[in-house]
Formats: sequence, structure tokens, C-alpha cells
Amino acid sequence: MRRVVGFAAVVVLAGCSAESAGTAPPTTSPEGLKVEVVASGLTHPWDVGFLPDGRMLVPQRPGRIALVGKDGRVGEVAADLGDVAARGEGGLMSLVVHPDFATSRRFTTCFNTAEDVRLVTWVLDGDRATRVRDPLLAGLPSNPSGRHSGCRMALDNDGNLLIGTGDTARANVPQDRGSLGGKVLRVDLDTGEGVPGNPFGDRIYTYGHRNVQGVAVREDGVVFTAEHGPDVDDEVNALKPGGNYGWDPSRGGTVGGYDEDVPMTDLERFPDAVPAAWSSGDPTEAICDAAFLRGEQWGDLAGVLAVTALKGTKLLLFTVTQEGGVHSVAVPPELDGTHGRLRGAELGPDGALYVTTSNGRGDELLRITRA
Repeated sequence: MRRVVGFAAVVVLAGCSAESAGTAPPTTSPEGLKVEVVASGLTHPWDVGFLPDGRMLVPQRPGRIALVGKDGRVGEVAADLGDVAARGEGGLMSLVVHPDFATSRRFTTCFNTAEDVRLVTWVLDGDRATRVRDPLLAGLPSNPSGRHSGCRMALDNDGNLLIGTGDTARANVPQDRGSLGGKVLRVDLDTGEGVPGNPFGDRIYTYGHRNVQGVAVREDGVVFTAEHGPDVDDEVNALKPGGNYGWDPSRGGTVGGYDEDVPMTDLERFPDAVPAAWSSGDPTEAICDAAFLRGEQWGDLAGVLAVTALKGTKLLLFTVTQEGGVHSVAVPPELDGTHGRLRGAELGPDGALYVTTSNGRGDELLRITRA
């Protein structure tokens, strides 16, 4: 049973603070949001995948996939996930339902193993999933502690699979185009191979990233990412094929260890690096997943980029420009510290925004609409 916890009436969206605004000014909106708890009792749910019959697949970091019914009841997919290595930030992460699921019954997951981060494609039969492409893609670097071993997937407008990866806290990885870490990859959803037209002729779409947590595709095809900074400067980036996003904790290979005192986008070392569309400055929010709001039901929020925040325990709403910049930022009070750490963000087939919490115990799947 869904439980309404927001306001059903029209309320005012509070403008965000200067700290939350980062490099863009705060803004206000004349109407509020309604937040419903669709399901609870989850553990670090990372993502949401929507099935044609109205059910949802929700991967949980410890290595379980919840099957959430239209009535909010939570079951579990029977699947062999024994090789998931859930350590620190790593474990079972992103999930994508294939566009042809109605006939193929396929979905793809991304998770840490003891050796790497890999993608596996499954077929769902009732509440049981069987591996049919194992792996779809392997060899993404992983840190034994799980640090910066993330994996966020999304489909572009051509049905290709975009994969945002972390640098595994290894200094040389972000700038090394021989590594799949610290990158955004673009691959064929059926084969895992690079897509023709990729800028370097392989799987890499962009490089020089620290720890990509969110990938969202605008209606015109422009890809935006949300990325964790070190102590400062979380970033929202608009991707340019082949772009270098300027993270280099090795300082060109001149220092040992993992030097996080370098700029998040080092325009001095890399003058051609792509500047961030938005940066949090200090403090960081630990921004996470991202999704564009679409449909008439969103009113003046249609086209806004919604980004979850873990440390910031809020939802940030970015008004983005046609050129890929950020015009302004707002924080709705209904999701400002009200549900703890927010991780996954996906627009559902009903036009609502679905968000997952990541507090570790009793986590929730939320449904967000205009009030």
C-alpha cells in the first residue's frame, strides 16, 4: 500500500542555499511535489528497472534483486548472484531493462566480483532470472575495498548502453585510455562491444572522470553525468564525445599515491579539458543518480535535470541550458533531509520520478509527482 508523505496541496519550492547552489544561482518554483513511499524494507537499492506489466526490478547492493509489484509488495528474484562482492561502495549496482523486454525478457546488471566489475545479461521467467550472457562485458577495474568501483548504466536515444565507471582510487586510471575505469563507455547492448562512431574506435566515450554516479540522456541526445568530487567540487557534466574531463590524481605520473589535492577538472594541465556544467564547490553533496523530468504533468519543471544526493540527503533540480550549462538549481523541501541519503533516480513509464534511499536499513522506493 502506498503511503503519501508529501503535500497533496500546492506548496512553494524553497530556493536552495548558496552552498547547495554551487556554481549556479538558486531558484524557486511556484508548485511543490508529492512523495509516496511505494515500497520499503530494502537494503541500499541502487536502481529501478520498469517491466511492461507494471512491476519493478530493484537491485540491492548486498547482492539481491527485489521484484516490486504494482501494489508495492516486495518479492525477490531467484538469481545466482553468488559472485557479487559487496564491499564498501561496491556490490550489485545498476540495472537496465532491455527495450525489447516484452519479447526477449532480458535485463542487464552491473556488479563487483572478486576480480573486476562486470556486466551480466539475464532472462527473467516469472520471478526467476537466468544468465544468458555472462559476461556481457568484463574487466572493468575494481578496488578490493570497493572504493570508486561504481557502475551506472543508461540507454542513449539509439538504444546503446552508456556505462559510467569509477577510477577505483588508482591515480593513473582516469587518464589511461587503456583502462575502462574513470570513463563513460558506450557499447552495444547485445554484444558489449564498442559502438561504431565511438571517438577512439573502442568502448570509450569520454575519460578523465573520478567517480561517475549518474548518467541521464536529454531528449535531444545530450548525455549528462553526475560525479563525486573529493573534498570539494562534485560535478554535473555535459558529455562531448572524446572529451577529457580533467581528473588526474597522478599529476601526469609525477607523484606517487592518489593525490586528491588536484583540481577536479585540471584546466592547467589539460587546457582542452571540458569544464563542468556545474560544480558544488565546498561542501560537496555526494550527488548520485540523475534523470530528466519529462511530460506535461511536470509543468514548468519539464526538462529539469533531477539529481539525488547521498551526503546532502536531498534532491537537486537543475535547469539546464540548450548548450549544456546549468542556469539555476532548486531543492524541493519535500526531499530535503526528509528521507535520508538518496541514490537511484529513474523516470517511470507513468511519467513519475522514482527515487531510492540508501540509508542501509529499511530503505525505500519513492514515487515523486507534481502536487
